[in-house]
Amino acid sequence: MSIEKVLYTAEVNVTGGRENGAAKSDDGQLDIALGQPKALGGDGVSGSNPEQLFAAGYAACFIGAMRVVAMRQKIDLPEGLNIDSKVSLGAVGQAYGIAAELVVNLPGLNQEVAEGLVNAAHQVCPYSNATRGNIDVKLSVVV
Repeated sequence: MSIEKVLYTAEVNVTGGRENGAAKSDDGQLDIALGQPKALGGDGVSGSNPEQLFAAGYAACFIGAMRVVAMRQKIDLPEGLNIDSKVSLGAVGQAYGIAAELVVNLPGLNQEVAEGLVNAAHQVCPYSNATRGNIDVKLSVVV
């Protein structure tokens, strides 16, 4: 899938990588320390890590996709809409891979409507499109 028209480009400079690194966007909105989680041998306190950033980005993007779909389908999204997002890092043979899980909370929405909305958003979301066929993505819906 190729982009037909670029709408926005994020620019971030990263130094040091996941071990005591830093990431800063060109506009200054992102300025974050990076660190290794304890589970991977780090101190667990020196900064965020790529998996947390991916989990946050995927969930935020997915909510945006749900808003687009809801507008198209004339569905009112509930006030308490939120996503619990998990990104796991693990071994894949001699390399490493990730898996994602999104638990989409749509309080008060009908289960069938909520599941339809989430499935449609999964087709629209850029993160979903980028990961489809590349990593395991589990979607769950809670109403």
